[in-house]
Formats: sequence, structure tokens, C-alpha cells
Amino acid sequence: MIYLGSDHGGFDLKEKIKKWLTQWGYTFEDLGNNIYDQEDDYPEFAFTVARKVSGDEEKGLRYPLEWKQRSKGILLCRSAAGMLIAANKIKGARATTAFDTRSARHSRLHNDANILALSGDWLEDYQAKKI
Repeated sequence: MIYLGSDHGGFDLKEKIKKWLTQWGYTFEDLGNNIYDQEDDYPEFAFTVARKVSGDEEKGLRYPLEWKQRSKGILLCRSAAGMLIAANKIKGARATTAFDTRSARHSRLHNDANILALSGDWLEDYQAKKI
């Protein structure tokens, strides 16, 4: 399962990511925000996604499940930094950001990252899609 969350700064990119995930056959759940709300606040969505992702570990599902079988998260805001900071406050969340495929791959392989934070302001659609 891939859990998605965004504030207003990442809302448009999140909607595109949902279409891509559907095309690629991935299972996902959008944990909000479900509408564009300029007054929303990123920690709410970061905590919700991080708790869902880290719930695997609380249930003892982290191992022996292989990484592909574990829950993951994608968080989106303007810079990705706020989401990262908030998500990493939850035990079991290992959130990172990436601005290219190399940094995304490194985070996964060397840091066992389970949450990817993406910037709604600094990534073009084609970059986000590659990541």
C-alpha cells in the first residue's frame, strides 16, 4: 500500500501522482487533503501518512516482509522540507526527499526510506514521474 498526503502546496502534483499510480497498477490511499485548501497545514497530513506507514512496524510486519510488501508513503508540499521534518517525528517513519532518480534510489537502498517527500514547487511533472 502507498499512502499519499499533501497540503495545498503539493495538491496538484498529488492528483497527478494518483493518475500515474493507477496507470502503473499500484494500490494507494489518499489520506488528504482531498480538496485544495490554502489554509490547510502540512503536519496533519505528514503525521497521518507516517503513522500509517510505521504501523507495519508496530504490528511486527516490517520483517520478515520484504520491502516491496511493506507500506510506503508519498508526501507533498511546497518544498518537501516541512513534510520531511514532521513525518520523521513518528517512530518507524524514515522520510526522505529526492530531486532526481539517483537520490531517490540511494535513499531507498542505503537508508531503507519508507516515505518520499516531493516538492510541489521545485519539481517539474516529468521529474516527479521519473522519481
